[in-house]
Amino acid sequence: MDHPDLDTHRLPARQPTPGRAARGNPVNRFERFDRSLVDDGWEAEPLPPLRTEVSDENPRQIITRNTSPDIGFAQSINPYRGCEHGCIYCFARPSHAYLGLSPGLDFESRLIARPEAPRRLAQELSARGYLPRVIAIGTNTDPYQPIEKEREIMRGVLRVLSDFNHPVAIVTKGSLIERDRDILSDMAARGLVRVGISVTTFDPATARAMEPRVPAPERRLRTISALTEAGIPVRVMVAPVVPALTDHELEAILAAAARAGAVGASCIPLRLPREVAPLFRDWLAAAFPGRAARVMGRVRELHGGRDYDPAFGTRMTGQGQWAALLRQRFTITARRLGLDRALPPLATTLFRVPPRPGDQLSLF
Repeated sequence: MDHPDLDTHRLPARQPTPGRAARGNPVNRFERFDRSLVDDGWEAEPLPPLRTEVSDENPRQIITRNTSPDIGFAQSINPYRGCEHGCIYCFARPSHAYLGLSPGLDFESRLIARPEAPRRLAQELSARGYLPRVIAIGTNTDPYQPIEKEREIMRGVLRVLSDFNHPVAIVTKGSLIERDRDILSDMAARGLVRVGISVTTFDPATARAMEPRVPAPERRLRTISALTEAGIPVRVMVAPVVPALTDHELEAILAAAARAGAVGASCIPLRLPREVAPLFRDWLAAAFPGRAARVMGRVRELHGGRDYDPAFGTRMTGQGQWAALLRQRFTITARRLGLDRALPPLATTLFRVPPRPGDQLSLF
């Protein structure tokens, strides 16, 4: 894989950083040495705004296979690495360490785009013996983060999937998905697409602090309506549920999404793998100091006394009384709102490799 020349020697912190969630840039878990800021007695000039940098990557393979027993998809695509949405709780942050970058501010501001993704995808789908299975997009980083407006890599990926009659499940917080209603509605008519829209809170202040570059919660409800009106099935994802901070909004979010046209729902409590835990703790102490101890106490109750327990089977649901109560609340509310219905599986039998220029066409 051709990686850009990435500088790994940036200072680990810059506080505060307007428009960003992480409060620092800690070294990743593969670094041998840590770095810290030291006051040398000189009065430093204010730091300039942290601008987003984008590098291009040309991967040899674009479809990633998954074998985790508690993940509901077997293959996925990531048009981008890193995410400018900057959600402080994002479980994908540790993946930036594989690039030699920090899961902190680097994850939000040093992005990797994959402009060759549509072409690579067409090649892989055309391979002899390829078995069509639903491809998930947005399960790691958001395909409709702000830079997609200019780069249009996700739109190119959708064109390829549509040409091949290939099923896709999309997860996003980005209202930019409305741009692609033309492709998505056509695919939905063939039973090839399903979309999940994530809503975490209706409180604007909490949303802005926790998800600094994500469209406002009410805007995401309008996205659900817009996609529904275009004939695209949408489920609302109340994820993550942050105990003692956003969990009281579960029923209200589900009800609002149902009114907006959602046909299904899911709910996942907060999980803080690897470097996400200290980043979240630092953010929580600064943003909600009065609630920090209570929130982290509930989080540890969810994960057997730890910030996170990666064990299959419980990592996505949590454990203990609070987790059981959350599941019960979700089940009762989803049933009452009609969001617990089983949706038909996406079609895999329509898959075909489209003819290329110069190919001889069949007479039948």
